[in-house]
Amino acid sequence: MKRRARLKVGFLAVLMVLGCFFSPAFAQHPGFSDPGSAAIAGTGGGFVASTPVVDGGAVPMGATAQVVVRFRNDGGQPVKTGLVRLYPSSNVAAAVALNQCQEDDLAPGAECAVALTVKGLQAGPWRLEMLMSHNARTRLVTSTISGSVETVEGAGDKVSSDIETIPAELDFGSLTNSQTLVQPVILRNITSNEIEISDIYIDASEQAGYSLNTVCEKLAAGQSCMATVTWSPKLKGRSSGVLVVRHNGPAALSSVSLKGEYAPDNVSKADVFPQAVPGRGLLVSSREEVDFGTDIEKASAITISLVNSGDAPLTIQGIKTSGSDNGVSFKESGCLVGTVLAPIEACPLTITWSPTRLGALLDDVQVLHSGARGVLVLPVRGEASATVSADQKSITLSGGADPFSKVPPISVADLDLQEDSAQDADLALIKAARKATGGGASGVSNTNFAKVLDGYKITSFSPTRAIINGPGGSRLVFNEEETVIGGVPWLVIIQKSGIEFVHQEQRILLLFDRSLSSFNRLGSSSGSNADSNSGEGGSAVNAGAGAGNAN
Repeated sequence: MKRRARLKVGFLAVLMVLGCFFSPAFAQHPGFSDPGSAAIAGTGGGFVASTPVVDGGAVPMGATAQVVVRFRNDGGQPVKTGLVRLYPSSNVAAAVALNQCQEDDLAPGAECAVALTVKGLQAGPWRLEMLMSHNARTRLVTSTISGSVETVEGAGDKVSSDIETIPAELDFGSLTNSQTLVQPVILRNITSNEIEISDIYIDASEQAGYSLNTVCEKLAAGQSCMATVTWSPKLKGRSSGVLVVRHNGPAALSSVSLKGEYAPDNVSKADVFPQAVPGRGLLVSSREEVDFGTDIEKASAITISLVNSGDAPLTIQGIKTSGSDNGVSFKESGCLVGTVLAPIEACPLTITWSPTRLGALLDDVQVLHSGARGVLVLPVRGEASATVSADQKSITLSGGADPFSKVPPISVADLDLQEDSAQDADLALIKAARKATGGGASGVSNTNFAKVLDGYKITSFSPTRAIINGPGGSRLVFNEEETVIGGVPWLVIIQKSGIEFVHQEQRILLLFDRSLSSFNRLGSSSGSNADSNSGEGGSAVNAGAGAGNAN
């Protein structure tokens, strides 16, 4: 008995020693733990979130923040993940930016990460629930992300709405010119749900001049559309209005204030040359005014350049003067009707003035064209101290083809007719003209010699001879005889109304102003002299007397 007692005591002592030595190991082994404790803690071997609740921090309204959520495989087998679903609150929008967990099967004890983008839509706290499916024992893992959306500076008094308007107020500013302004308004859905726009309009008076153009009907989460507001003011002063947007969101209404001020400048006189207009020609002149000066006694001419300074071609549609009896005219050369001027191209316009009365000249030249404004008005000014008789101007009878080129040569026998024959004078005239023109032979020069006779006038006149006065002084010319004027040989043919000068194919008629003749001014005394001095000699005497009086 004593021996059994000693063995029992020894066995108990050995157990106590072994218990003290192995007690930590027994406490850590799963087999000695509470079976329900692992299930309650959610760590019974599987796919879990490393941090079940994640602090997303503060997100500025309208900005985007990045949040990373980590997951861990606590099981003994590799885990394959599946679909990720996000359930954000109404004041944020969230999306998956990167899913590392779906790249490969997650080995036991390994971790993976999922990156999320969170965009603040409205101020206030926000919360995001994240669900991810997998093939481990629990089949589903969750994580909660929370934070707050902060307002931006200056937006503390802004009323929150489901549709954000950019800008919140549309100011057209101050308008001084009569024109139309167009401004855009952006409408953006800042919720996580789709919004349908039922109506969009402008509430303003008709005189305010606002109009709207838009196609906004339906906006998905975060989607935008644009509306354009046109302002064409009708009245002077300030104008205002409201752009109203009705939709099916919780707020049901969004608005944009419209304002502007129309303060037109005082109307001033139009400039001679208007401002350039893109896509149109602009006709300008080398002079703003055509001034002939003072003390004008004879015909004068001034040439100006008409230049297209626009960026498109223009066509000259007409040229005319305002007055009709003051002696102002323009030459039919250079700038003609129908002339097309390319950009920076020019044409000459020659304006002539032969004073018909003493005193100041007040006239204008109007050039109609297809460019900006459509008309160019150039004032024409001058002052005359003498007049130029229009009856003494030269007339060009022929300056082109030879009028006698088809007449056959005339023999001496053809001219041997009676002096009273009606054909005698005509045949003599044809002969003289053919002699001056060279019979219509080829090789005749086409030079215009008519300008040589500019300024000449007849001061005395008779059937056989006459006196002409011009830039080279006075000279006596005889009928059917050749005289040199300005270096050009002219055949002189005295007619009833004046003197015809013929050179080659050109024929110039210089008319005689009979008001210069003393015969017409002396009345009956001149008539008695004509009776006593009959014949050709008497006519010559009267012509000489007339010349003396005219000079």
